[in-house]
Amino acid sequence: MIMDVAREKGRVLVEDLARDLSASSETIRRDLNLLASAGIVRKFHGGACLPSLVDENPFSVRMAEQTAGKRAIARAAAQLFNDGDTLFIDTGTTTLFLAEELARLDNLSVVTNSTAVAATLSARRTNTVFLLGGLYRPDASQTMGEATIEQISGFRAAHVVLTIGAIHARDGVMDFSLGEAQVARAMIEQADRLTVIADHSKVGRGAFARVCQIDAIDRFVTDVRPQAETMDALLAAGVEVIVAD
Repeated sequence: MIMDVAREKGRVLVEDLARDLSASSETIRRDLNLLASAGIVRKFHGGACLPSLVDENPFSVRMAEQTAGKRAIARAAAQLFNDGDTLFIDTGTTTLFLAEELARLDNLSVVTNSTAVAATLSARRTNTVFLLGGLYRPDASQTMGEATIEQISGFRAAHVVLTIGAIHARDGVMDFSLGEAQVARAMIEQADRLTVIADHSKVGRGAFARVCQIDAIDRFVTDVRPQAETMDALLAAGVEVIVAD
């Protein structure tokens, strides 16, 4: 019964399972421990999720996935920004494609935790790029952790651009990494407008770590029109949806 719920929702919470299955929290935790030991679920504080919600391909592999869509998204998203804008940009394959497009603009002030994004945008000498320090993760060439989040609080920007692991009508914007989600949330708090960029493979799916609800998004740029449930949720929340050509 627990796995039926997990397969339907992607993740389960001890409190909800205890209520819905008329079982004690101790019983639910014991069952989750058994499922986790068998590798069927991955536990987190207060619940568990399917392994697919926390597993993600290496960055180098993802750079070769959905490349046409990501480049189209990057071109469309770059049109939303102008010379002199201030931006937070997080780490991701799609934001790296975006950085290549934004490098044509002048006098940008950019704060990022991605060494690749920083290198790309700083190649334009009129741009000012701040690379956040912190715990370095070599796979995606990014920083994260408490030191990174603390530094984010020292900046304020007009825009934050995030690439994400998943977006769902019910669960909102999510990521596979808790550390990346924490960085994203900190950037959102310090920016005036949120632009989310993600190819169609991220739409309608789930991931482990919550970033924000859909109503926090100002603009969503993707390569294929979202299916009805997600599209309806985005429009109901007042999100501007841009489908790249």
